[in-house]
Amino acid sequence: MCTITIVSRDGSQQEIGSVEGLSVMEAIRDAGGDELLALCGGCAACATCHVYVDDAFADRLGPIGADEADLLDSSEHRAANSRLSCQIRLTGALHGLKVTIAPED
Repeated sequence: MCTITIVSRDGSQQEIGSVEGLSVMEAIRDAGGDELLALCGGCAACATCHVYVDDAFADRLGPIGADEADLLDSSEHRAANSRLSCQIRLTGALHGLKVTIAPED
């Protein structure tokens, strides 16, 4: 079981639990999160699941893929810690992960 802290656009925080193997997007969706649109359902085709990953976890994530980088480049809110939550698979190393929902484009 992985614990994730989600910071919404208004700054409120919610801690959720999820199983390893799911994506962060799936975990947020399954917990009833409504700010994360994830319109493409996790196919890395829309960037509506854009999050900012807490810097403490940056070195625990896999490298960003070319498709993910291209989609994030289309966002005016891209930052150094931007990722698509559909591309982050939960593992034991990510227990305690904290992500902030990016503003809508």
